[in-house]
Amino acid sequence: QLVESGGGLVQAGGSLKLSCVASGFRSDLYAIGWFRQAPGKEREGVSCVSPSGGSTYYADSVKGRFIISRDNDKNTVYLQMNSLEPEDTAVYYCVGDLLNVRDLCVWSGVRNYRGQGTQVTVSS
Repeated sequence: QLVESGGGLVQAGGSLKLSCVASGFRSDLYAIGWFRQAPGKEREGVSCVSPSGGSTYYADSVKGRFIISRDNDKNTVYLQMNSLEPEDTAVYYCVGDLLNVRDLCVWSGVRNYRGQGTQVTVSS
């Protein structure tokens, strides 16, 4: 399973760091990524990272502001979110699958693993 934490309420321009802890499977063999979904909007693949951490993907909407990383010793993937904007408000959830990072973030199918999500709210 995947369990997210780190969400909360922050003012525009602020930062948050999300964590996604994996258990019950060999997460070090899986690409892991972050999706978000806001009310009335389609889900968006925000950022994904390869099993080794050597390859990453970012949606255009977050490039230069968000940084994804992973610590396989801790079975954890992080999403550092900087310069947050009200448009970043959404439920953020992590996913895992045996796909390359771009397909994990872009492909519209169901992922092998998905967490329950954590709410991020950015006030203006």
